Amino acid sequence: MSIQSVNPATGQVEREFEPHTAEEVEERIAAAHSAFYVLAGTNFATRGQWMRAAADLMEADADEVAAAITGEMGKTLVQARAEVLKSAKAMRFYADNAETMLTGRALDDPSAVGASQAYVRYQPIGAVLAVMPWNYPIWQVIRFAAPALMAGNTALLKHASNVPQAALYLDSLFERAGFPRGAFHSLLISARDVEAVIRDPRVVAVTLTGSEPAGRSVASIAGSEVKHVVLELGGSDPFIVLPSADLDAAVKTAVTARTTNNGQACINAKRFIVHNDIYDEFADRFITAITSLKVGDPTDPMTDVGPVATRGGLGELHELVDDAVHKGAKAYVGQCGPDGGWYYPPTVVAGVTPAMRLYAEEAFGPVATLYRATDVDDALRIANDTTFGLSSAVWTNEPDEERRCIEGIQAGAVFVNGMSISYPELPFGGVKDSGVGRELSAEGIREFCNLKSVWKG
Repeated sequence: MSIQSVNPATGQVEREFEPHTAEEVEERIAAAHSAFYVLAGTNFATRGQWMRAAADLMEADADEVAAAITGEMGKTLVQARAEVLKSAKAMRFYADNAETMLTGRALDDPSAVGASQAYVRYQPIGAVLAVMPWNYPIWQVIRFAAPALMAGNTALLKHASNVPQAALYLDSLFERAGFPRGAFHSLLISARDVEAVIRDPRVVAVTLTGSEPAGRSVASIAGSEVKHVVLELGGSDPFIVLPSADLDAAVKTAVTARTTNNGQACINAKRFIVHNDIYDEFADRFITAITSLKVGDPTDPMTDVGPVATRGGLGELHELVDDAVHKGAKAYVGQCGPDGGWYYPPTVVAGVTPAMRLYAEEAFGPVATLYRATDVDDALRIANDTTFGLSSAVWTNEPDEERRCIEGIQAGAVFVNGMSISYPELPFGGVKDSGVGRELSAEGIREFCNLKSVWKG
């Protein structure tokens, strides 16, 4: 069966690609295994030169790549281009900082362990498989690939099946930039073929960004092979607004935090938990802003929200909201998109209770939920009443409230008076069902390294 590139703005198949055969997959795994011994033998300066060249190529290709992203998964062209440029910036960040991040450390007093010298060092481990999603088809890959390659590892990519053009672009990017052949390869394979790749002894570790069920499956397979795994899974991030907050800034940021990427990001704010003293004003302004967004052609620079990426995702949103309304919630619905595409109107749902699916499940699209909180403790209770724990935001100008929220929110990150964003300089990842391990920053590049202790008598 061919791999199809379907435009979610029209629902039409635009291109088709043949999946790799078993022989082609074998050749690519072998190439990654062989390239590891070449790449691991190079120095940081050489790898940095190649990584900067890859960033230059991506910037030169930005318009073409952005158009492919928009055509495959529906985000606005403006946001697609920003994703490409952010990816190039991250490549340069790791080109400049990888060596410092992987320097290791020496004991100040090696005699404490009976040695003349004692230190730790980081070394690459081999070919790593990345199973990546469609919502940020370039950025999600680069935030793994840039640190992995700079550390001296090689990479195999199993991309989401609905973004084959992104996968094929990345397949050749690093070799074009000077990296050894096989340092990075895409595998056009189905989900059922992933297990065999994980179990291949030449693949030493795996990272996945995706759904919780996919993460559990990959972790189970990797665990049975005693292979390291990093998982970045779903999120149902809370956005807490307390009475001391700058309400103008909080409302404006809340709209962006929920609808960026057409509402399809794990770190989108999804649950808006507002103190009772300001709930009515926040809700009125937030609902008005969300429901006034322009929905339409993602290539139109005036469009705020484009289509969701898949027909299945569209159906899931309808099911979640319909279930909540049927059980007593109130939905405030915005503009509908053009006929023929996979458009869901930006929607705010108030009065959500634990009896509704929307209370516990992640809505992957432009659907926000509103909750009243009686005080800070109640806001934290609602925020933590989820199986997810990826990121969060809290809006307050009271130092004690800020401290309590930073300490009390069960998540991998807390953004104070802002919205969750991933930065190369900060580690990214979650707790609970949102995953294990970290990406980005020094913590991310070290995930796929052997931390080796060295003792010398």
